[in-house]
Amino acid sequence: MKELINNLKGDKGIWSFVALLALFSFLPVYSASSNLAYLKHGTGNTLVYLIKHLIHVLAGFLIMYQIQKVPYHYFRSLSRVLLPFVWILLVYTLFKGTMIDGANASRWIQVPFIGITFQPSAFASMVLLMFVARYLSKTAIEDMTFQKSLLELWAPVFFTLMLILPANFSTAALIFSMVLMLVFIGKYPLKNIGIIIGMGILSFGMFILVVKAFPDAFPNRVETWMSRIENFASDKPGEDDYQIEKAKIAIASGGIYGLGPGKSIQKNFLPQSSSDFIFAIIIEEFGLIGGFAVIFLYVMLFIRFVIASYKAPTIFGKLIVVALGFPIIFQAFINMGVAVELLPTTGQTLPLISSGGTSIWMTCAAIGIILNVTKKEEEIAEENKEKKLRDEALQKLIDKQLAEEELVNEESYSIADNSQNPMNVVLNK
Repeated sequence: MKELINNLKGDKGIWSFVALLALFSFLPVYSASSNLAYLKHGTGNTLVYLIKHLIHVLAGFLIMYQIQKVPYHYFRSLSRVLLPFVWILLVYTLFKGTMIDGANASRWIQVPFIGITFQPSAFASMVLLMFVARYLSKTAIEDMTFQKSLLELWAPVFFTLMLILPANFSTAALIFSMVLMLVFIGKYPLKNIGIIIGMGILSFGMFILVVKAFPDAFPNRVETWMSRIENFASDKPGEDDYQIEKAKIAIASGGIYGLGPGKSIQKNFLPQSSSDFIFAIIIEEFGLIGGFAVIFLYVMLFIRFVIASYKAPTIFGKLIVVALGFPIIFQAFINMGVAVELLPTTGQTLPLISSGGTSIWMTCAAIGIILNVTKKEEEIAEENKEKKLRDEALQKLIDKQLAEEELVNEESYSIADNSQNPMNVVLNK
């Protein structure tokens, strides 16, 4: 085990916090999956869901381990190549999204021959943010004009968001927020950011008007997420209110120390107890202590991301850590905010803890790229250390040779002086 840990490259702090979150996830996922086990006259065997989650986590760590071997600067060009592929995937998902329990789940597609569902918007988010980081790192050494950025940067951003928005408003809003944060950190002019925000609000309003005027023009879930916002802003009861109420009951029941692992009651009533509302189950079973422990791990992971960004050797490295690391933390706090009714229901999972293959795999892929950035910094530090040792050894060798030469010269001078002494000449005769 010690040898395995030593072979892990990159920031050991990030490895540690990610591993702790993943290991902890097995307890609430195993407990919360009991309602899924009884669904549709099931046998109640939760071991199947535990094994499924284990496979997802192991696959995620394998992805993370393999990606952290790839030099992160390769993703500069890869983001441009993958973006058109992402658009095709999103269009296909919008019109051919799979049905789950008879409901429109146009956020998902069925992977042929494998039998698993995949959420392309999570993949699109990662590719788009890498694309934005690439553009900002390029313009950091070139002249940036607003007209040029409209075509090269914002047109791909808005087109991608336009394909995600009809089916997944929360993900589109999160991506747009992260893009704005990224361009702000990348020193994009504030005036231009204000113009982009105005264009975004105007485009969103026009989209709503088009959907209201032509509701059957294209597949969308606009009514779903609009009703969620309306229910959150009013006292009108709805399906989401039922979930929120059960989540709040779970949190109140947990108290400080919790009911104990596997002893949650509300997991039997929360429809998304193992994914969207798993934080409520964590507090019910592990109390406020468990809830604050999870928050602490995310905060520490965020701090490691900030340090990794600060120490990154290149501008692209700094931006890619922000682009891929910060959304993980923000998504976690959005999920927790929904559970305590600070935010309307969004459908965002708790990264590295909630069940679900797409969320775990995309999160691990993003962390793998970040680890490669930190690994590059470690390699540079190690190379500098080795260079310093070589320089010190070379300097010692030079000093030794100079000392030997000085000693030889002193002996030569001494012999020469003795040979020129008159007394020595007489004695020699």
